[in-house]
Amino acid sequence: MGIVVQVSFGFDVGTSSSKGVFATLDGELLAMAKREHRVDRPQPGHVEMDPTLWWQEFCSVAEELRSEVPDADVVCVGVSGMGPCVSLADAAGTPVRPAILYGVDTRSTEQIASLTEELGGADAILSRCGSVLSSQAAGPKIQWVAEEEPETYERAELLFMPASRLVWELTGEYVLDHQSASQCTPMYDIEARTWYEPWATLVAPGLTLPRLAWAGEVAGTVSEEAATQCGLPAGIPVVTGTIDAWAEAISVDAHNVGDLMLMYGTTMFFINTIETVVRSHELWGTIGALHNTRNVAGGMATSGAITGWLRDLFGSPDYTDLLAEAAASPAGADGLVMLPYFAGERTPIQDPDARGVIAGLTVEHTRGDLYRAALEATAFGVRHNIEAIESAGGRIDRLVCVGGGTQGDVWPQIVSDITGRPQVIPTYTVGASYGMAWLASCTIKQSTAAEWNPPVRTLRPNAEAKQRYDHMYGLYRSLYDATVEQVHSLSAIQKG
Repeated sequence: MGIVVQVSFGFDVGTSSSKGVFATLDGELLAMAKREHRVDRPQPGHVEMDPTLWWQEFCSVAEELRSEVPDADVVCVGVSGMGPCVSLADAAGTPVRPAILYGVDTRSTEQIASLTEELGGADAILSRCGSVLSSQAAGPKIQWVAEEEPETYERAELLFMPASRLVWELTGEYVLDHQSASQCTPMYDIEARTWYEPWATLVAPGLTLPRLAWAGEVAGTVSEEAATQCGLPAGIPVVTGTIDAWAEAISVDAHNVGDLMLMYGTTMFFINTIETVVRSHELWGTIGALHNTRNVAGGMATSGAITGWLRDLFGSPDYTDLLAEAAASPAGADGLVMLPYFAGERTPIQDPDARGVIAGLTVEHTRGDLYRAALEATAFGVRHNIEAIESAGGRIDRLVCVGGGTQGDVWPQIVSDITGRPQVIPTYTVGASYGMAWLASCTIKQSTAAEWNPPVRTLRPNAEAKQRYDHMYGLYRSLYDATVEQVHSLSAIQKG
């Protein structure tokens, strides 16, 4: 029998996988487990997932971690998940349909247009909510269900996202964090920091909206029933949780004013913490995950999703080999420019009908060139978003990176070279699950995220590569305008 150690359990539901970690109350990472899954794409523009999968994977990961650390005494739980998602359920919490995912799902174009007109225009919505309506907003997707699937909507009474769904399963509490609520545009008032009843009733008639809390507040404790299913001790605290990107920012101590968290994942995400509300038609003004914080945020519709797609086309070689081949390709991918809009694009162009473009291809180009062009395309998108954030009034003093794409320096180095900005590399880049483990641990033992996860090094840009990329970036920016009419026509064909 070993020495019993108190641990915090952090769990996150991502787009392509769920991850869980056991960490000590001082931040030492003891074990990590992962469950891969796929989204469903029933038709173009529709991206869904079965919400019952989230609890199944939570229980499975909890079991694996307990077997890996048999002497662990789990004393607290924190959960996060992709979002904003729309998962509707009946009064008993049973899902009435698959969950509709965040901005990668673009089905609600008509609802965005009609709601924008009905609520007095984009400026009126921006003033109250901090963001205009876009494919990222949860409100139009709720209305889509009400209009397109009225019989299904008639059975719906509750609104969940992955984190709040897991809190419900663990504790029976119906609660949503302020950050997630602030992305339910146009249902949340960003200044009053509460549901805005007139618009919430219009958009989501008949739904009982969850009470609101901050991500680190205790939502409840693990119930006896949940303890039986997942194997965790009954009675331990469960924090409210938040959307995964915000938990990632927490995990690397990138939630201070002037910080920009850059998340390398299936999609690329950006969170800049600011002192006052920033309103932009191109970006998302949101409430922060931590108490009384505010953010301006952005996100690309694809990043790692493109590299995964290319890997599948190449016959599934090892990522290490692809990265080595990309590193051997010169800056600029030997004259290739790619637009990374393979699932439309979120910020800053906000165009669900944008499509991927690869310009400059010849028969001499290699798969290493193509793979590097994909990495560079996402890096150009990062630069475009950084410029938009600063133009809108955001302040970026420090860039901190996190996520699976930080394993190895090839991709982050390309981003630093293209943006001309150094990136802080923390000790752990595990991501949202680790951030939620820290947030939950603070219910037992107070600490700071910096103490848990200090930086280990800084990646700095290469001046020579930056000069070459400045020219390529100009080509990148002009390519969208030059092809938008054609790709919109192709998008219409794809939609039938």
